[in-house]
Amino acid sequence: MAGAISDPLAGAEPSAALRAKAGPIVMARHGEPALSRRIKLDSPGYRDWWARYEEGGLRDGQTPPAELLELARHADVIFASTRRRAVETADAVVQGRHFVRDPIFVEAPLPPPPLPRFLKFSPRTWGVIARFAWWWGYHDGQETRPEAQARAARAADILVAAAEQGQSVLVLAHGFFNHMMGRELQRRGWRLKQDRGYRYWATRRFERA
Repeated sequence: MAGAISDPLAGAEPSAALRAKAGPIVMARHGEPALSRRIKLDSPGYRDWWARYEEGGLRDGQTPPAELLELARHADVIFASTRRRAVETADAVVQGRHFVRDPIFVEAPLPPPPLPRFLKFSPRTWGVIARFAWWWGYHDGQETRPEAQARAARAADILVAAAEQGQSVLVLAHGFFNHMMGRELQRRGWRLKQDRGYRYWATRRFERA
């Protein structure tokens, strides 16, 4: 299913009791991608590498953590980014259950700044450079930081709407965009109750204060 479903709960009117007992929201990062990071690249090379990363899936032979499998088993609503690595993560975690794919959860862009081509770094280092540059305004015609922040707010609306139905919510997405959604939840009074970090497969659990 490739189409976006932005609000599977449209039209539902939660009762005051359900709103008072909002379910938790758990954000998980996808599993480890197949594309190798053991390479040195210049700026155009990293741009090409990131494009392949965005299209690629997971490295073979991974097993989701038992804790994440258990969270998925008890989740009432499961969302996933439409990127292949997130969809494959969801497929591995939900074990045949339905989940909602929505492009609103895709990663914030990482356009590398045009540094001199003799400068070559690993994809991990380029990720830091590109994220810093993007955060401070460099976007190379892609989604800007304010646009991504607005998208994170809309994504948080979807998650909160589901949780306020008294449902346990799980979203399988991406490291930095999960961070942006988490900040938006905290801005709205949700508390980070469990933090497993931003490693592959790692989770962060939020509960309404």
